[in-house]
Amino acid sequence: MLLECLTRDHGRIGVIARGVRREKARVQRAQLEPFQLLSLDLMQRGELATLQAAEGVGAPGRLTGDAGLAGLYLNELTVRLTGRQDPLPEVFDAYALTLARLSVNEPLAWTLRRFERDLLDAVGYGLQLEFEAESGELLEPSQLYRYAVEQGPSPCRPGTAHALRGADLIALSQDISPDVAGLSALRAMMREVIRFHLGGGELRAWHVLGAAMSRR
Repeated sequence: MLLECLTRDHGRIGVIARGVRREKARVQRAQLEPFQLLSLDLMQRGELATLQAAEGVGAPGRLTGDAGLAGLYLNELTVRLTGRQDPLPEVFDAYALTLARLSVNEPLAWTLRRFERDLLDAVGYGLQLEFEAESGELLEPSQLYRYAVEQGPSPCRPGTAHALRGADLIALSQDISPDVAGLSALRAMMREVIRFHLGGGELRAWHVLGAAMSRR
């Protein structure tokens, strides 16, 4: 198996786990399921490490249903926006906190927006959520804004595509959940921002989540 392991002190590490499908394997495949907190013994040679041993830390992580789909989105987003062997402890901490929130069924949309915000900040793509792009003035809660990735929010007129309220941006900056309309607007904004940093690419998880929601 080829694993992507997120570590706190060494960043994301590509790991080869040999022989894990054997019945008497030293490390069982079940130990290496997603969302598990593990203590790993690795031998690093070149870009990829080889797994020597793995031991679970605490109770095994379990995410099911919508939380499980959201967890797969976290994984794909983290892999796409981070490089291997780039120590980013803030990413590890944000990921671990988000898994904990998903495991206790905290509101899904708000949980994902918080993770996206914190991940972007940790990898150097932090959002401008307090000031207007051109004037530098504080955002007005009742004003509509259009968010440009490389500049930040600029005032816009009603009916502008992907417009969102200043109150929604302020709420995200202050870690206060906005209302349903605000969460929907932030979701659209985050997709634009993430797509930009992926060079115009898409995440497969977006289509999986969209298909799951459309069947409801």
